[in-house]
Amino acid sequence: MFTSIFSSVEVGLMFAIMALGVYLSFRILDFPDLTVDGSFVTGAAVGAILIVNSTNPFLATALAFGAGFIAGTITGVLHTFGKINALLSGILMMIALYSINLRIMDAPNLSLLQHDHIFTKLNEAWGNTGIDAAMASFFTSIGLSDFIPKTWVIIIVMIIFVLLIKVLLDYFLKTEVGLALRAVGDNHLMITSFSGNINFYKVFGLGLSNGLVALSGALIAQYNGFADVNGGIGMIVIGLASVIIGEAIFGTKNIVRVTLAVIVGAIIYRVIVALALRVEFLETGDLKLITAVIVILALVMPQVIAKQKEAKRKKQRRARLAG
Repeated sequence: MFTSIFSSVEVGLMFAIMALGVYLSFRILDFPDLTVDGSFVTGAAVGAILIVNSTNPFLATALAFGAGFIAGTITGVLHTFGKINALLSGILMMIALYSINLRIMDAPNLSLLQHDHIFTKLNEAWGNTGIDAAMASFFTSIGLSDFIPKTWVIIIVMIIFVLLIKVLLDYFLKTEVGLALRAVGDNHLMITSFSGNINFYKVFGLGLSNGLVALSGALIAQYNGFADVNGGIGMIVIGLASVIIGEAIFGTKNIVRVTLAVIVGAIIYRVIVALALRVEFLETGDLKLITAVIVILALVMPQVIAKQKEAKRKKQRRARLAG
């Protein structure tokens, strides 16, 4: 149980980067971008093929971000300059990316098990410190001998990396360009009145969004040890689930709080899924159903709670008037 939850937190931190990208497109730009399902795999494919061809894994992961950025900008160009509906432009790019991803990998899937990647290098560096042996002894002494202490380095590094991305994103969204980007989603007419280039902000915002999604895809591929052309199916729902869960728990008072909420929401989502799959009558194939149920509950529960609070306030008001 403990190991399963620990692994879920690791994966949740990687998915949190994707969730931040989804937050940018859906909440900041108010753009229903379905490119995510394709750009996630693009990041995994680019990262994997470069690693297989002996490219430094850190550079390969950075280039995966760039590939996702390009995919997002193309979606933005289709919408802004091609005058294609926002939803349709994302769908078209998602479909196109399926073939592009196949071309990149030259196969439906690509294994990384025989190649060094970010996490093998981190585990190797961690193992050389001797800390893992000391931790193994500690966990054995408290009855957790099956725990893998080497994974500590992954969760530590991912926490630092995700928080760094969050801080940079918070800072960016408070700059002049970031504020304009937020205004495009809230009130694009205001940007037009100030002679702002709405098309540029939409294209750039979608590029940044899908860049983060692709970065997440590259990390997930290296963590799992393979990239699969079908690995992006349902990613947009997972991203939305993370955003909705985080916002429902922490609210949307300010940008700093919301981005933290999205990260925590992604972790909570993965932990819920891990716990749900431990239920006897549920199988791995039920993952999409579990995701749908989580999203439905995250959307419905805040409304139910709000109605209950409103009903309670009305009841108290009537009681005061009667008294």
